[in-house]
Amino acid sequence: MFCVECGKEDIIFKNGVCKNCYLKTHSFTSGPEILDLTICTHCGAYKIKTIWKSDLFDDVLQRLIRNNFIISKDLKKVNINTECKDEKDGKACRVLISGYIDDFEIVEEHDLLIRIKRNVCDVCSKKFGGYHEAIIQIRADKRKLNKEEINNFKLTVQSFVQNLQDDGNRSLFITDIGEERGGVDFFLSDKGAAFAISKKIHEQFGGIIKQSSKNMGMKDSRQMYRMTYLIRLPSYCKGDCIFFQNHIFYISQIRSNKIFLTDLSNWNTRSVDSKELLGVKVLGGNDLINEMILISQNDKEVQVMNPKNYKIIIIKKPKQIKFKSEKIKVIKIEDHFFLFPEKFKIDK
Repeated sequence: MFCVECGKEDIIFKNGVCKNCYLKTHSFTSGPEILDLTICTHCGAYKIKTIWKSDLFDDVLQRLIRNNFIISKDLKKVNINTECKDEKDGKACRVLISGYIDDFEIVEEHDLLIRIKRNVCDVCSKKFGGYHEAIIQIRADKRKLNKEEINNFKLTVQSFVQNLQDDGNRSLFITDIGEERGGVDFFLSDKGAAFAISKKIHEQFGGIIKQSSKNMGMKDSRQMYRMTYLIRLPSYCKGDCIFFQNHIFYISQIRSNKIFLTDLSNWNTRSVDSKELLGVKVLGGNDLINEMILISQNDKEVQVMNPKNYKIIIIKKPKQIKFKSEKIKVIKIEDHFFLFPEKFKIDK
């Protein structure tokens, strides 16, 4: 067969012409010279059609090109490369679209101006309007949370929120944090995420969790509810000393409903269910711990001095250990003294 364009005898590719002539006279990509892109003034999210995305500009640009450029179905293994530079009202981009027709590579170039428009995204609009779908309330039974606990919960919830945001939950944010009635409240924009975070806090710190809802009316023909998740911690916390089963224990760790105790008389450890500690007597926490100067020691006891009044105190060792430091921690409960259950080197 002869090509109607060049007259050479060759395999006819399309429309009576050979492949070379067809490729010379046809383009396989086309698109606009200008595209508008809306960016959120506050968070930098980009609006793609009607959806806001917290993506990188290069990823957004790729999506814009694929949505607005016409690429021939004859072109296989399509690849899009861009080079952009900042302009006064946006970015001037050089777009290279490549692909293959059979084993022949096609590369076509386009000039594209991305005009940047600024607006406020849906999430920032809600955030500045105080929007929230749920409240996580953290309280403790018969006591107020101390500053350390409150700060710890703030860091914990903020960490959980950040992890969920990193996993793609763009609509999640903390609207407000308030210290109320000896506890702390977190106002969250997503009630599903708030429930998941509440469960994680409960698993990590124990206590009981209760939930309630408030009817907020109708939206888009759906009934809307605001959820409240109350986490009530026990009357004790990590680092407290308690009187339990005629022994004095130090609470070394709390994992959900498992409480890990260290007997101050012998440093033996055990775990109990939180139900066993209902109504337990809390003797105190960090206020019971004093730092004292080590004077001497033998296999069975230590002799320490209180630096405040220089009083010498003899304390029985809970097990055969040897203290290397000049200062050691002592727990004082009324007139009884116990060595603080730290990890010391044990003589063998």
